[in-house]
Amino acid sequence: MRIALLESYYGGSHKAWADGYQRHSRHDIDLLALPARFWKWRMQGAAISFARMLQTQPDLILASSMINLATFRALTYRRLGDAPLALYLHENQLSYPQNQRQGHGWRYGFINYISALTADAVYFNSDYHRADFMAQLPRLLKHFADYNELASLETIRHKSQTLPLGLDLRRFDAHHANKPADAPARILWNHRWEADKNPDAFARSLIQLAQSGCDFQAVILGERFGEMPAAFRAAREQLGERIIQFGYAQSFADYARWLWQCDYVVSAAWQEFFGAAVCEAMYCRCIPILPDRLNYPHLLPAEFRSQCLYARDKLTAQLAHHLAGEASAETDRLRAAAARYDWSRMAGRYDEELAALASRLASG
Repeated sequence: MRIALLESYYGGSHKAWADGYQRHSRHDIDLLALPARFWKWRMQGAAISFARMLQTQPDLILASSMINLATFRALTYRRLGDAPLALYLHENQLSYPQNQRQGHGWRYGFINYISALTADAVYFNSDYHRADFMAQLPRLLKHFADYNELASLETIRHKSQTLPLGLDLRRFDAHHANKPADAPARILWNHRWEADKNPDAFARSLIQLAQSGCDFQAVILGERFGEMPAAFRAAREQLGERIIQFGYAQSFADYARWLWQCDYVVSAAWQEFFGAAVCEAMYCRCIPILPDRLNYPHLLPAEFRSQCLYARDKLTAQLAHHLAGEASAETDRLRAAAARYDWSRMAGRYDEELAALASRLASG
């Protein structure tokens, strides 16, 4: 098939997903992309840009999260007709935590809702995300005084399913590196430096571990947007030489080598619809220490959840438990759990699902 893939926020995990599927699919993927900035404008204006940019007649259109599909459909219907239209939700703005600066209320979540209603199929990157979105929608619609169209939720539910995020994990194999034999345990952060990833809790736990005498080193990776989180500034001052890497890895090879040399990957996130960074670290044999919420429990084999998940405010205790040698996890099993999402397994699943969607719609 000829598939037009519309990615309106071409950066980070969105870029990796779009590039990965284009590279591994058996279909002919025409990738149309916009830079990863001005996300509010992308959600409103990307439809106009893509309606102008898409000049071919694809067999199917696969659009990523940040787009108003109703506007796109309206602007292209005379030219493209009812070409199958699929929506892939990496995230949604109904569930995404808002900070005081954003304060945009329900309006961008409503774009997600109307886009899901417009699409012929809606794909979520995790079961957690799909269930959460369907739980948030009635809360949105009940805000309105009348004609709140709650029956439309069943329409969306009927055409929704989970299609897990594909990841290019095998490329990590070419950059394997061993931690020095005499190095203490290494604790990894490889998430964005933003409030929804909760760097405060991570930094606070590292400082508490150091104050209690635990022996460890810290590797702090991930993209920084705007000012450095105050918690990371404090951690850098108080932990000193314990931090052996601080800041974004400038190449994938460097990033991969750091992951291979760490023992634990930590998250304290308030928002995570899948968990790509954790899966990458698990593939590189890091033991995950994760909050018992969001999609994290679903990434782990059941037998590892008691060792790897922590309850609210128990991150420090869970890390200390591992650093003291009182817990262990089989990294081969964790690596295999992450490897389920490699494109070598996921691309065929995507290809078959999208071909089946086109076939169903063609047959009426």
